[in-house]
Amino acid sequence: MAKGLLKTSLATTAKEYALITFGLAMYALGWTLFLLPNNLVGGGVSGFASIVMYATKIPMSVTYFVLNILLLIIGTKILGTGFGGKTIYAIFMTSFLLGLMPKIVPVEFVHELTSNGKLICTVLGGVMAGFGIGLSMSQGGSTGGTDIIALVWCKFYAASPGRVILIIDIGIILSSLLFPSYTDAGELLPFTEKLAIVVYGLAQVTVCGYSIDLYLSGTKQSVQVFIFTKKVTEMADAIAFDMKRGVTVIPAKGWYSKEEKEVVMVVTRKADLNLLLKYVKTIDSEAFLSVSSVMGVYGQGFDTIKVKGKN
Repeated sequence: MAKGLLKTSLATTAKEYALITFGLAMYALGWTLFLLPNNLVGGGVSGFASIVMYATKIPMSVTYFVLNILLLIIGTKILGTGFGGKTIYAIFMTSFLLGLMPKIVPVEFVHELTSNGKLICTVLGGVMAGFGIGLSMSQGGSTGGTDIIALVWCKFYAASPGRVILIIDIGIILSSLLFPSYTDAGELLPFTEKLAIVVYGLAQVTVCGYSIDLYLSGTKQSVQVFIFTKKVTEMADAIAFDMKRGVTVIPAKGWYSKEEKEVVMVVTRKADLNLLLKYVKTIDSEAFLSVSSVMGVYGQGFDTIKVKGKN
């Protein structure tokens, strides 16, 4: 088997945390570059932390950290110790990055980016934040926050977590009307401008949510691979036991040569395709492959079949 190809557990974990960190950095940059300079708000704990910052000048990172730790303690007591190390890491790292980014990003650069208007900044900030969260979630990371509130609520009341989170986000954005909002220059924003910011905030939540879904749906795309090789047993064993992916060996007959052969078929996530190709190349560099995208894959290890209505 090609055991050397599969990354060690330590290396794999390091890669996951590196991607989570990069995603969280994108999230923090989205706020630093586009949202905070325009006094824009959003959903979740970050959105509420930004409202507190505009009103009191308390750094967003401080409020974000304190609220998430409180929610984490409450969630642990009510829901149990189901929050993994990646969630705790993401909370600490996001707090750190939200405090670091405003200090290291040049003010001139921020002014240049924000000169295109609040609507553009709302969209760009939402896309960056959504991409960052999506990347972090794809590696098992979670920033906690309103997710914990939704899980606690759904433990006692029958409701959809997604709907609960949406309602909380809307409530947080609307609550910005109850707090004063000061710019970096110390100027108080008029109420009419705060109304416009509420509209921008709702747009930001929509863009951010769509970006998350778009990224996660992309990582869930699957491919079907047919591998024609003379080393069928070695290839199938390496993919099944080293790579831990399902393998099907199909009897076949080459019509030109009239030889009885076997074809290795693998269905896997598109994100794992490069790793699969490395296995194939290492075992048999002359193997012939056919790779095709599939519309949907249902069953163990993939999506769950969902049907509407009752039988």
